[in-house]
Amino acid sequence: MTIFFIAIIFKLSNIQYVEGDRYIAISEQRTIKNDTIHANRGNVYADDGSLLATSMSRYEIRMDASKPDNTAIFEENIQALSVELSKMLGKSSDYYVRLIRKARNRTPKPNRYLLIARNIGYLDYQKMKTFPIFNLGMYKGGFIAEQSTKREHPLGKIAERTIGYDDYRGAPGIEGAYKKHLKGSYGVRRKQRIAQGQWKPISDNNEVEPQDGRDVITTINVNMQDIAHHSLLRQLEYYEAEHGCVVVMETKTGEIKAISNLGRGKSGKYYEKRNYALWESHEPGSAFKVMSMVAALELKVIDSSTVVDTAKGKYRMYGRSISDSHTGGYGKISAARALEVSSNIAFARLIDENFNKNPNKFINQLKKMHLNDVLGLPLKGEGKPNIPAPGDKIWSKNALPSIAYGYNLSLTPLQTLTFYNAIANDGEMVKPRLVKEIRSWDKRVKVFEKEVIDSKICSDATISKVQEMLKNVIVRGTGEKLYEDDFSMAGKTGTARTEYRDFEEWKKDRKYISSFTGYFPAENPKYSCIVVIHKPKLEKGYYGADVSGPVFKDIAQKIYTDAPLLKEIINKEPNFASVNSDFEKYNNVSEKQLKTVPNVIGMVVMDALSLLENLGLKVIFVGNGKVKNQSIKIGKKVVKGATIKLELA
Repeated sequence: MTIFFIAIIFKLSNIQYVEGDRYIAISEQRTIKNDTIHANRGNVYADDGSLLATSMSRYEIRMDASKPDNTAIFEENIQALSVELSKMLGKSSDYYVRLIRKARNRTPKPNRYLLIARNIGYLDYQKMKTFPIFNLGMYKGGFIAEQSTKREHPLGKIAERTIGYDDYRGAPGIEGAYKKHLKGSYGVRRKQRIAQGQWKPISDNNEVEPQDGRDVITTINVNMQDIAHHSLLRQLEYYEAEHGCVVVMETKTGEIKAISNLGRGKSGKYYEKRNYALWESHEPGSAFKVMSMVAALELKVIDSSTVVDTAKGKYRMYGRSISDSHTGGYGKISAARALEVSSNIAFARLIDENFNKNPNKFINQLKKMHLNDVLGLPLKGEGKPNIPAPGDKIWSKNALPSIAYGYNLSLTPLQTLTFYNAIANDGEMVKPRLVKEIRSWDKRVKVFEKEVIDSKICSDATISKVQEMLKNVIVRGTGEKLYEDDFSMAGKTGTARTEYRDFEEWKKDRKYISSFTGYFPAENPKYSCIVVIHKPKLEKGYYGADVSGPVFKDIAQKIYTDAPLLKEIINKEPNFASVNSDFEKYNNVSEKQLKTVPNVIGMVVMDALSLLENLGLKVIFVGNGKVKNQSIKIGKKVVKGATIKLELA
C-alpha cells in the first residue's frame, strides 16, 4: 500500500514539475490560438489623387450573453438595447429581447459568442458601441466586434481590369502586380476558445500590430479615362461588336493615361471582361504597313517616291490573289501614297520584290525594332508577339508578302502602340508605364522613372518621312473622314480579317478587326492612342476608318481642343489636397490627400468616415446627415491616431 501511494505521489510530482510545461502547452494549444489580423491594404490612386481602389471597413458584431455579470444592470437595459438594435437592423425589439435572453439562459452555460449582425459599416459600428450594455465594453458589456475589409472601386467599373482585384479572381492588374507593396504585414491577436468552434479575443490589444500597406500612385488620368471609356462604349454598342480596347499614352514618358477594355457579356451589356490591350495578340492587318515601311526605308531598298504598280486592284502572287479595297485599284503610285491609301498589293510587291531572295534581312530588321519582344510590364498576362522567320513551320512563299501588310504575325494592341509612339517620339521607344510611385504616408518609397527601350529605332530621315505619311493618311488617305481644320492628328487605319482559316466558311460569315493607331497633335505630339474593335456587325461597317477612327478622333478632340482640360493635364501638378466624392453614385472624382487632412464638408458621413479612417484618424461625430464642420483644419498634416470630430447637419 505504501508503495502504491509513493507511486502516485511520484507521478503527480512528475506531472507538476517535470512535464508540467508540456501539459500546459498542450492545454493552451487546444484553448488558445493566435488569430491573423489582416493589415489595411494600401490605396490605388490616379495621377491627380483620385481614389481608384480602397478598402472599406466592415464589422461582424457578436455578444457575450453572460455579460453584464450584474443581473440588475442586464434587466434594466435589455429593453433599451433591443430597441436600438431594432432601429438599426430592422427586426422587432421583441425579437432581440428573446434572442439575447435565450442566449443568456442557455444551459449548461450562456452563449458567449452570439451573432448580432454581419457586414456592418463603420458608421453603424461606432454607433452600436454607444448602445446600452454594449457601451460597457467587451468585458463588462459583452460587446465583440470582428473587423474585416472589402475592396471598393470608388469610380465604378472604369479601368477595372487594369486596376485589378484582390479576391478569388487571382489579383490581376495593378492589385496583383504591386501586391507586396499594397498588402502590408499581418498582425496577431490572441483568442480563447469559449465553446465548440467559438473563439473570443483575450484582450483589446494585439500581440503584434499589423503594418498598413503602401499606396500605389498610377499614371491614369480620370478625365481622359472617362473620355476613352465612354467613347469606346458608344461605338461598341452601335456596331454591336464583340469587344474592344483603347489605350492613351503620353508620348515622351510612356505613361498610360487611359486604358479601357470592354467585352460583351451574355446579357448584351459591355463590361471590363479581359485586359485585351495587354493580353490579346492578333494579326494587326494594315496597321503593320507602317512597320514594313520603316524597315524598307531603313534598309534603303525603297524611298518614299519609289513607284509600285497596284495593277487594277487585284494581283496574284505565288498562286494566291491579293486585292485592294478600292475597286479598280490605284494604278502606279509612290510608296508614300501606298501607305496613305493602304494598298495591300503595293506593300506585298514592295517587300517581296526586295526581300524574297533574303527574307531574313527584312525579318531581322523588324526584330531589331523590338517588334518580336514582349514589353515586360509588371502586370500579368502580356501576350507574346510572333513574327515568323524562314525555317519556321508556318513559313511559306506567301509568308513574306502577307507579313508586309499585317498578316501571318501577331502583336498586342499595346505592343503596336509602343511602336507608333516611337514614331511620334522621333524614334525613341519608351516602355509603357502604369505606375508613377509607391508612397507610405508622406514618404515616396519608390519612384518609377521613364524607361527607354531604344533611344533610336531608326534614322531621323526615316522617321521624318513616315511622320509625313501618317499626317497625309488623315489629310488625303484612308483617314480623311477624320480630318478637322481646328486640330491635327496623324495615324493609320487598320482592317484585318479574323477567323478566316476556312476561307470558304469565312466568306459566309465575315469577321473583321477594325483599328486606328496614331498620335496627336501631328506636330510635337503629346499623346499616342490605339483603338481596336473586334467583330463589328458587318452590315453597319468594318473598316478601321469607320469603326475605330471616330473613337480616336473623339478622344483626341476632347483632350486636345478642350483648353481647360489640356492645361490641367499638361501643366497641373497632382493635387492630393482636395476631396470631393460620393461613393454611392460611383461617377464623381474622389480625391484624398496622402499626407494632409482632406476637406470632407458636404460629404455623406459614411464616406467621410471611411476616408478619414483610411488615413489613420479616429473619428467621432455628432448629429445626423452630411458633414457641416470638421475639427481639424483642411490641409493640416495627418497625425496617425489623432481624433477628428465631425458635426453633421
